Amino acid sequence: MRYLLLRMKRFCGFITGFVFFLSGIVKLMDPAGAGLVMKEYYAFLHLGFLGFSAKFMGVFFALAETVIGTALITGVWRRAVAQCAIALQSFFTLLTLILVIFNPEMDCGCFGEAIHLTHGETFVKNIILLALLLTYYIPRKHLGETRKKKYVSFALVTASVLAFTVYSWVYIPMIDFTAYKAGAELQAGATVNADDLYESVFTYEKDGIQQDFTLGHLPDSTWTFVNVSTRLKEGREDSLVGLSFYSESTGEYMDTLAIEGKVMVVSVYDPDMSAKKWNRIENFIRRSQKAGFTTLLLTTSTEGVPAGMAASAFISDYKTLISLNRSNGGVTYFNDGELVRKWARANAPSKTELDELQSTDATEIAIAKDSKGSLGFQGFLLYVFAVMLLL
Repeated sequence: MRYLLLRMKRFCGFITGFVFFLSGIVKLMDPAGAGLVMKEYYAFLHLGFLGFSAKFMGVFFALAETVIGTALITGVWRRAVAQCAIALQSFFTLLTLILVIFNPEMDCGCFGEAIHLTHGETFVKNIILLALLLTYYIPRKHLGETRKKKYVSFALVTASVLAFTVYSWVYIPMIDFTAYKAGAELQAGATVNADDLYESVFTYEKDGIQQDFTLGHLPDSTWTFVNVSTRLKEGREDSLVGLSFYSESTGEYMDTLAIEGKVMVVSVYDPDMSAKKWNRIENFIRRSQKAGFTTLLLTTSTEGVPAGMAASAFISDYKTLISLNRSNGGVTYFNDGELVRKWARANAPSKTELDELQSTDATEIAIAKDSKGSLGFQGFLLYVFAVMLLL
């Protein structure tokens, strides 16, 4: 009986640890995204003055989740880890209860951009995890002993997670879960057929309740027509994106510049950078233009942009640019309006790489990069779980 109780408690700890680890690691893969989620929480809690710390705190909480998850899976320091996990999960549960009550228009960010849950779904998930943790912890005298080699497993995985965090902080995410991923089409793309993307939505009312209908599924005469609007067809939301950038001098939108031929877009969502970083961007723009690419500099403001570059810069909004490329000063390659590949500012393409890009089929580039990122992340997960479970 005691053996079965121990097995059940270990199982509850493992399941909770797995969710903690997965939730933390997908956010560590995208520090900028974690910072955006934290900013939304700051705004909701009226703590906007802490915005400067959003990215750091987002990564801190994600790292805490991942390390606690690792500890639960490996079974090290069971009592202390269980207490920390219960405290953290209780905080998350209380926070999501507040979200359920007030229902703000924001995402909980539990799994970054990978999985989106409603406030109600998040609250139920947190209640289940809290129940599993309490089952694992109570009674604490039956937690059992930890094998010494599991401390080695924990140390190896934690070191690997820290290295993964540093990599993600410097470079763009291995897997892109945003709408601006490889294969996305710009809204201004001349090759996009509007009839294939949009549909008319008819709003009717009956008994005080309004409901939307499509042209082929209109209601009977007992419904009263209210209005008609246009929306993207289902399945096209993730393939159609916009940059909405304009010339500061004329106020004219210039998205058409990004849809013809091979285009390199340098996006700067925070112009407050050092002269050294701006020099690197300027050097890339020169070699990109020399290699035959149309090169566009998009920024949220020309304040802070060197005078020699500000005149040719275009303006876009913060959320668009940070969604387009998580790296401040990162590079995104479009071919005839289709997003092909991205680079962080730290590894912008060299002259040799730009020449190769000019001579290589864009589809081949996109597939190769997407496969490399996915395989890299999958390999990392296989490694850490093999160490946690088999060592």
